[in-house]
Amino acid sequence: MKLEDIYTFFRQPPPIYLSKEVAVCYVLYTLVEKGDSYGTALIQAIENEYPFYRLSDTVLYSALKFLEDEGIIDGYWKKVEGRGRPRRMYHIVSEKVPQARELSELWLRYLQEHPRNPD
Repeated sequence: MKLEDIYTFFRQPPPIYLSKEVAVCYVLYTLVEKGDSYGTALIQAIENEYPFYRLSDTVLYSALKFLEDEGIIDGYWKKVEGRGRPRRMYHIVSEKVPQARELSELWLRYLQEHPRNPD
């Protein structure tokens, strides 16, 4: 390590990996705002829309399983255009939409409380 590495770290900090709790709120926010999605698309979306945050496969699929077990989301198989095999799509269970919206607001609050600035 060199002193310049320390300056670089603070000028360009590494991305923050989301915890399961935050991932649950991010997933719900995305499903509420954009509709049904599959796991890989959720990971790509966070990298594209929120470049200072990352979501690992392990945390994502743990969050999805939690939401399914809680009955907030449901999954189904669908052939996605441009993809070889069917994908497991997730959507919010209709009677759970109000709760999903409430939890998705926590994602927006998290972004406000943990801002990342590229400067």
